[in-house]
Amino acid sequence: MKSNHAIEPQPLISLTGISAGYDKKQVLHDVNLTVYERDFLGIIGPNGGGKTTLIKVVLGLIAASAGKITYYKEGKAVDKITMGYLPQYNTIDKKFPISVEEVILSGLSSCKTVTSRFTHAHKEKVRQVVARMGLEGVEKSPIGQLSGGQIQRALLGRAIISNPQVVILDEPSTYIDKQFEARLYELLTEINRECAIILVSHDIGTVQQNAKFIACVNETLDYRTNTVE
Repeated sequence: MKSNHAIEPQPLISLTGISAGYDKKQVLHDVNLTVYERDFLGIIGPNGGGKTTLIKVVLGLIAASAGKITYYKEGKAVDKITMGYLPQYNTIDKKFPISVEEVILSGLSSCKTVTSRFTHAHKEKVRQVVARMGLEGVEKSPIGQLSGGQIQRALLGRAIISNPQVVILDEPSTYIDKQFEARLYELLTEINRECAIILVSHDIGTVQQNAKFIACVNETLDYRTNTVE
């Protein structure tokens, strides 16, 4: 029996009547969705159905052609919230000369001005994230020398280092082996204690095992509670 004094979760992101697309093609139609604090939302759907377009709208990378998106902090509407983003693996340029440390540190770029330098506290935070991601010993290595699983951990470290209110992951299981995939979702369970997670995946079984709620996106959105207890 639920307590009458249970604290209701506060909303973080509210999408109302969102339509969006690209290259003059409408991909999303009239999407309504609310993401709450410490949600773990899994987004599934067919290729081309609009999953990535939806999260790009949430991130502000694509402007909606219709509808409204509202962000909240402590229950009040605000202009923006802090978001971490782990893009699809195949968007990463492994030839770019940047170390693991630098990749993770880049997640703090919004915490300094253009002319200021990263502080000792910033670098200590990187050290802590490197340890949390299990990347000790390779932090000085170029990103291109890492395995698929290590790259995903570095990118996840970049996504969480700023203590965001929500972390968004686009197909995080792609190109990694099953052994690390299990560790990835252990990490996400830990991170979910601190912030909301939006996970885009074509793997329905994995989403059902890990997400608290599921949204099926195929141009429109069918939002339902995860039935796995």
